[in-house]
Amino acid sequence: MPHRPKRVAVTSPQTRLAHLRGRARGRWRVPRLDADDAERAAALYLAQRRQGLLALILGVVTLVGLPLVLAAWPALDTIRLWTIPVSWLMLAVLPYPALTALSFWQLRQAERIERR
Repeated sequence: MPHRPKRVAVTSPQTRLAHLRGRARGRWRVPRLDADDAERAAALYLAQRRQGLLALILGVVTLVGLPLVLAAWPALDTIRLWTIPVSWLMLAVLPYPALTALSFWQLRQAERIERR
């Protein structure tokens, strides 16, 4: 059986430097909060979690509801705008602005919760 050469991992010099820096710094530790700050952080976390769950539900309703609307009204396939069926335009164009608006709303609500 012929002798096989040893396998060697080839990495960038920057990768080696990044690994060395990571070892030199030591382990990152979560800062400890005093009781009042920990209670406020927990309340903030729960409020933002509820808000995020609401935004998630609205996003799912938007994405799942659109095909349901198209199934409920098949006449939208016959209506054309610039020779493209309205149902196709609704599927291709409508979700993006709706989800973008939902994300901006979610961001503003999360910031509002933090300011309280």
